[in-house]
Order: sequence, then C-alpha cells, then structure tokens
Amino acid sequence: MNKPDLRVTIGSLVFKNPVLTASGTFGYAKEFEPFVNLHHLGGVVVKGISLVPRRGNPPPRIVETAGGMLNAIGLENVGLERFIAEKMNYLRGIGTRVIVNILGDSLEEYQTLAQRLSEVEGISGLEVNISCPNVKKGGVAFGTDPAMAEAVTRAVCAHTTLPVIVKLSPNVTDITAIAKAVEAGGAQAVSLINTLLGMAIDVKSRRPRLANIVGGLSGPAIKPIALRMVWQVAQAVQIPVIGIGGITTTEDALEFLLAGATAIEVGTANFVNPRASQEIVEGLGRYVLENRLEGIREVIGGLVLG
Repeated sequence: MNKPDLRVTIGSLVFKNPVLTASGTFGYAKEFEPFVNLHHLGGVVVKGISLVPRRGNPPPRIVETAGGMLNAIGLENVGLERFIAEKMNYLRGIGTRVIVNILGDSLEEYQTLAQRLSEVEGISGLEVNISCPNVKKGGVAFGTDPAMAEAVTRAVCAHTTLPVIVKLSPNVTDITAIAKAVEAGGAQAVSLINTLLGMAIDVKSRRPRLANIVGGLSGPAIKPIALRMVWQVAQAVQIPVIGIGGITTTEDALEFLLAGATAIEVGTANFVNPRASQEIVEGLGRYVLENRLEGIREVIGGLVLG
C-alpha cells in the first residue's frame, strides 16, 4: 500500500502532516511520551513561555462543563531560561517540529522572547499568544485591538528569524480585522481560535466554580464557532490558517481543512484521549488513500457551497 502524502506547508515550513498539538494541553511533550509516538505528529506547540516564570492562578482552576472545559490556569510556566535549559534538550530529540508559544505583557517582553528563542537550536517557529493584557495600555488584551495586534506582530517579526504564527482570540467583534492586522504586521500564519470566555457556578454554595470566576472555554462545545471563524479568516487573508477548537476526531480535522485551514491543533481532546492527535494523523492517512487523493493538500479549502 502506498504511503499517503500528508505534507502541508505553512509559511517557510513544511510539516510531515497537518496535525499539531495545542499549546497548554500537551505540556512540553515529554508528558505524553508514554501514549503517543511523538515523531508521528506534524508538530508540537509547547506550553506558553513567558520571560519570567509564572505561578498561575490559585485553584480550583479547571472545571468540566457540558461538551467542554473551563480553565483559568493563568499561564503558569517555567519561564524562558528554565525552558531553554531544562526542556529544549528533550524537545530537540522528538523527531518533529517544535513550535514555541510565547506570551508577554508588553512589546518589550515579546521582543526579548523572540530574539532569545531565535538563538536556540531545534525550534521551528513561534506561536504568539496575543490574548495577553498589555499592561502599558491599561490591561487591554493585545488581541482585541487591530492596531495593538499589528504592533506586537511587527515587534516579534523584527526580532526573530523564525517563522511567526499569531494565535487569535475569539473574544472580539470581528476576528477577520485582527487577522488582517497581523498579516500586515508580517505574520507567516495565524492560528485560531484561542478559548472563549465563560464561567460556571456551584448552585449549592452559590460560588463560582473557578477561583478566578471566569476562564477559557475549550472542547467540542466551541467547535462550530471555531469552524465558522476559521472559514471567515481563511477567506480574508492570504497567509495559511491553523484551525483550533474542539477537534477530537479525524472528521473534525477534515471539517477544518475543508473550511480553509492548512493545519489543525488538537487541544482539550488530549485530556480525554491522550492518543487523539496520533489517531487523527492515522485517520487522515486512511482518508487520503480511500479517496485516492494525491495528498491531503487536495482537501484544504474544498468546501462546496450552493
């Protein structure tokens, strides 16, 4: 049997297949080594990295909901220097592309992260989390304002030789305006969507189920919203789109590809089925062979209207 061609191209990068793992749901990859053949994946997007370590929010900070999960982890991570010293040696050996998600509270922090990580061997690209608050602008998230989104994208691109993917927040009126802004800022691709804001209440205690009160909603419950936004953005920009949001099965992944995504990221599904990402890779391979396609690229943007 012929081996299916699952290669996709995002900016200057060629991925062996379009299945990546979403930041914050796959740790630093080693945590999933007992469950997944990591080198079979298209890529791993590591847990978001900030300039200095973050402890995150107090518990409880994860709540299961109908069809999804609320999280208010608070971007807990080991920080830039510990990531380079303690995590990258392992990541360099996993046999697939490593994308580092970065986050900051100012343009200067993003610039420093981008420049420092450009010097580290084994990193294929950066995914920029712009859902973070700009502390110099009163805490308004970079990703909710087109001008700020473009500014942080330009700042990162000016300080790195790595391909830059910008991760978009859905908590905006028009996500295509943000997508166009980061494209103008030099992004080689966009990934979407990040989590939607939500909350849950314990009716017995009458208290919020999250200590932070609100958190990010992810999982199958948000898939129709994510799919719609990916379709809209894919029509609005010329750069590749990476689809995220409730992808659990091969069929889910195919929906996003048909809507115009070049690749996808598997997130919350990793908590339910640690092998989800690898199973989707295998399923896409079967789909290509069963439909006698030359490659998975034939599916991208193949939505039939009318």
